[in-house]
Amino acid sequence: MKDVILQLDSVSKTFDGKKVLDNLNLEIGRNEFITLLGPSGCGKSTTLRIIGGFVKPDSGRVLFEGKDITDLSPDKRNINTVFQKYSLFPHMNVAENIAFGLKLKKKSSQYIKDKIKYALKLVNMDGYEERKPDSLSGGQQQRVAIARAIVNEPDVLLLDEPLGALDLKLRHGMQRELIKIKKEVGITFIYVTHDQEEALTMSDRIVVMNKGIIQQMGTSKSIYDEPQNAFVADFIGDSNIIDGVMKADRLVEIQGAAIPCVDEGFGRDELVDVVIRPEDLVITREDQGYLKGMVVSIIFKGAYYEIKVRVGQYDWVIQSVNPAQIGSMVGLTILPDNIQIMHKPHSEDAQVEKRD
Repeated sequence: MKDVILQLDSVSKTFDGKKVLDNLNLEIGRNEFITLLGPSGCGKSTTLRIIGGFVKPDSGRVLFEGKDITDLSPDKRNINTVFQKYSLFPHMNVAENIAFGLKLKKKSSQYIKDKIKYALKLVNMDGYEERKPDSLSGGQQQRVAIARAIVNEPDVLLLDEPLGALDLKLRHGMQRELIKIKKEVGITFIYVTHDQEEALTMSDRIVVMNKGIIQQMGTSKSIYDEPQNAFVADFIGDSNIIDGVMKADRLVEIQGAAIPCVDEGFGRDELVDVVIRPEDLVITREDQGYLKGMVVSIIFKGAYYEIKVRVGQYDWVIQSVNPAQIGSMVGLTILPDNIQIMHKPHSEDAQVEKRD
């Protein structure tokens, strides 16, 4: 990676005898929007707090522009954090909240005034200088928290699930605002979330974590289209994940049916995980599919129907613009390019963890 601004070198951390981070290595580029994504307890927030200086690793180093900052306190790092709980001072108005860090740095009154004006314009909050936090909506409070962080001109901005308390419409609006702000201010954003939609929408690069280990890193498209294990496939979007057997190069057996695929290099008769996205399955006439089964449920989702087809003991999930009749027998077909074949995981850290 060119122009690395931040590096985690073999970072490990244990709390109460439980290893939260296990020899984590990560490089983050200048002006990158990188998202740490994973379920609760995977280590993503601990990683953020180690970067911010709020938690010290048991072993390993944090490097900023090549310099070891592992032992530096948060106020000695040019890194700011926006938390899910916005931590605005309730007795201060919006302008005073934004100015707080600048006053600690003993900036001039004119400098502070200019910075407040710039930051409020950036987050679309012009004219709110005199408002108190308790008179603002959740989305407005979040904008003020971001403005307060940005005026300090950090090299890196850490965002710890900052949209988690907002409703769906506000969350989508703030996602667009964060992308715009990131492009305008040109600083590195490190974003933590368990929401895969947020990660896919905003990130230059996603780091998928589970049990303190990085499972996969890459762009939104590469992680969605080419997950490296069943855990990533299940966590990023919806997936059908089922046992298969590689009969030969480019041929996999699923539920007794031999189906062409594009994967090579597996052992003959090797047990594998097969991943197929719901939007890639096509419902056909019963006699035309690789598999055949019964439609057991259908739910209208607005842009598509979510249809479940039971084949043997497995319910396949299909997303289709065309409805189907519950109780009818249908066939299922799939293009070879849309079948992902994966080796069975060697450790439980890469196993699928079912989400609620």
